[in-house]
Amino acid sequence: MKRLSYIDWMRGLACLLMFQTHCYDSWLRPDLQQTRLYKWSQLGGTLPAPLFLFLAGVSFALVTERLREKGIARNAIARQTIFRGFEIFGLGILFRIQEYILGYRWVPWTDLLRVDILNTLGLSMVLMGVLCWLFAAPTIEAARRRSIFAALLAATLIALATPLIWTSWRLRFLPWPLESYINGVHIFNVPQVWLFPIFPWIVFAFAGLAVGFLIVSDFARRSEPLFFALLGGGGLLACALSILFDSSPIRLYAIYDYWHSSPNFLLLRCGVLLIILFLAYAWCRWGFAEKGFSPVIQLGKTSLIIVLAMLALSILPTRWKRSAQNAKGDLIPSKRPLTANS
Repeated sequence: MKRLSYIDWMRGLACLLMFQTHCYDSWLRPDLQQTRLYKWSQLGGTLPAPLFLFLAGVSFALVTERLREKGIARNAIARQTIFRGFEIFGLGILFRIQEYILGYRWVPWTDLLRVDILNTLGLSMVLMGVLCWLFAAPTIEAARRRSIFAALLAATLIALATPLIWTSWRLRFLPWPLESYINGVHIFNVPQVWLFPIFPWIVFAFAGLAVGFLIVSDFARRSEPLFFALLGGGGLLACALSILFDSSPIRLYAIYDYWHSSPNFLLLRCGVLLIILFLAYAWCRWGFAEKGFSPVIQLGKTSLIIVLAMLALSILPTRWKRSAQNAKGDLIPSKRPLTANS
């Protein structure tokens, strides 16, 4: 359990950051949303989605490794893990339907096909299952090495392709619901930064998959503290390289958007995730995370249930408020001057 507690703690942290961001945004007066404190507080809201995807990759690797150690066949592992990904994807669809029913008077039907984090999380698990199946090997050690290499390669290629997928390589021949899963275009003419398409978001899942297989490597098991310290150092190096590449006068892309589609920003985010992983490990090993009951770890153990419940609770007051405002507006007499037709 000690090896897994830091993963639960990170999931719990992602839940807390998500609650803080959405609750603060929903209940604060509009004029206060322009303050510097509010804007700084919203920075935490950029972490939950990468954290959930990254940890899905880590957990996926741990589950796959455990199944391999039990001697379960390659095809059986693929069926089990890929089916789990489709389950998560289905939950995302059900949540969209629920949200549409709660606000059917105001929500456009196109929101049923919006690409949200659960959809991408499920698809990332499906793709990770396919990758692990493709790069299976006769021995566990060989399969682990192949999976690490393939996961890092996939993350790199997706990161490098994202700026092009968002601009000059747009798959315009696809219907918008399908194209949206690639670049988040939805019903609009350009990709939307508030959605969670495959490019670039599953970069974090594949990065987590590689880290997960590294966690169960022989070196990590022999020298666990040193391994996680190296991960933290690697995170700092990734952040430094991201800033260095961003300041370079050399540009590989005609359209460069550092904060949304740039590989440099994805590198920075991966670095931050590695730093958080090291700090979570240190807190669980040497801190007070496991001294008695830990509410953050408890949240992490039931993160999917908590996320769905909190999202539903956040929708209900919003819909209720909008309904009340509309009802109030209907009761106010019109100020339009009377005419003969009136």
